[in-house]
Amino acid sequence: MPDWLSIILLGCIEGITEFLPVSSTGHLLIAEHWLGHRSDLFNVVIQSGAVVAVIVVFAQRVRDLLTGWARPEVQDYLSKLGLAFVITAVGGLLLKKRGFELPETPHPVAWATLIGGIAFIVIERWLRNHPGSAEVTWRVAIAVGIGQLIAATCPGASRSGTTILLALMVGMNRPAAAEFTFLLGIPTLLAAGAKETLDVLKTPNATHEPWSLILLGTVVSALTAFLAVKWLLGYIRNHTFVPFGWYRVILGGAILLWVR
Repeated sequence: MPDWLSIILLGCIEGITEFLPVSSTGHLLIAEHWLGHRSDLFNVVIQSGAVVAVIVVFAQRVRDLLTGWARPEVQDYLSKLGLAFVITAVGGLLLKKRGFELPETPHPVAWATLIGGIAFIVIERWLRNHPGSAEVTWRVAIAVGIGQLIAATCPGASRSGTTILLALMVGMNRPAAAEFTFLLGIPTLLAAGAKETLDVLKTPNATHEPWSLILLGTVVSALTAFLAVKWLLGYIRNHTFVPFGWYRVILGGAILLWVR
């Protein structure tokens, strides 16, 4: 298969799965078995394309946050986004300082995907008698920041899946939880992409795909992520995350059977 076609397919997979609560890592792991392994630079930078899609989808909300910072309600929301981001950033730096490395085998990814799916099914059943709120509390901000750290240390947990799940558990409703976690993903994923790019630029003879292919994957990721996010926001207005939970259970089980 031509390299450019593999890049397009991987970009589509990343864009569709980055903000759906199904684990983009798990899907890329399976896809790269047939499409070829890609560099960390590629896998991190194409996430930036998905971020661009979120900025477009939430353009009015982002504009309000940037231009209305003098309003108390905007300051409150930005403060809570900031707290969640700081928890993620500080926690990530501490983990790196302690020499934490991501697992290189698919088993942890499979188990995280499977366990996350079960958690969604259980929590959604619990939520039947606990209607959520649109209010972003400090407890929500802390929970979502911790959720990002869990996802960063457990590939397959899904960043969006883990953060949305914890937001639901501490009292948010589905649309508000999705919006907060998606907006938090903007600085988080852009910072990760920028750091990975700078590290590569500082490393002589670093091995990675041609920049033209990385750009192609990023553009494809942005286009597909836009469609995925728009669809998800409409879907969760009247539906639960239970189908995603069952999908994750099946995917995680399939990976475990595939790699045994």
